[in-house]
Amino acid sequence: MLQSKVAIVTGAGTGIGRACARLLHAAGARVALLGRREDLLEESRRELGGAAETTLAHAVDVRDREGVVRAVAAVEKKWGRIDILVNNAGTNTPRRSMEAIDPDDWDQVVDVNLTGAYNVTRAALGALRRAEGGLVINIGSTSGVRASTLAGIAYVASKHGIVGFTEALRLEEKPHGLRATAIHPGEVDTPILEKRPSPVSAERRKALLRPDDVAQAVLFVATRPTSVTVPTMVIEPFLQEF
Repeated sequence: MLQSKVAIVTGAGTGIGRACARLLHAAGARVALLGRREDLLEESRRELGGAAETTLAHAVDVRDREGVVRAVAAVEKKWGRIDILVNNAGTNTPRRSMEAIDPDDWDQVVDVNLTGAYNVTRAALGALRRAEGGLVINIGSTSGVRASTLAGIAYVASKHGIVGFTEALRLEEKPHGLRATAIHPGEVDTPILEKRPSPVSAERRKALLRPDDVAQAVLFVATRPTSVTVPTMVIEPFLQEF
């Protein structure tokens, strides 16, 4: 389905990012995995099969603007194009309320979740335009659709920002043939749950979305013909009350 396509996935070392990379690769895309930890990226690469011809792992923090530019340039140099960008890197902090959150924690959450998406998109914009049918998929959250005290004020603000960022990008880049989608998952069983103020029970985890659920949504969007756009998608666990 995605033969000849090149995809970049951020936050690809674990969780949703790893699942997205795996499904895009299985669909035929060459995949560049970006994330902070080289060891986790290599684990993801091995899970994909690890072939140097079709995978690339590049350790970079999405907050590092110059590092991101170098990473994206390395992808285009290796494969000559970039067709799909999945902005998935995200974080949260245990102290989440307006009263409790430290300014440094606020900066980290917003810088990773929102500015990080801007940094990578900016770096890849030229290549995505040249792809003639380029696609940016931003992993948001239902906390970007409606506020949540569980997610916390910085996370909510950053994910609402992703909504606006995606909509503006879609409108601005339409003349260049570039599409943009925001996918908003509900609670997903990923390592970010470890940053919850209170532990998540095993029973609750069973009812949550899985990373593959989100990755399947990403694959659906990525395999639509260029004549089709999916501006937004919300997916939630079926059992909302625990």
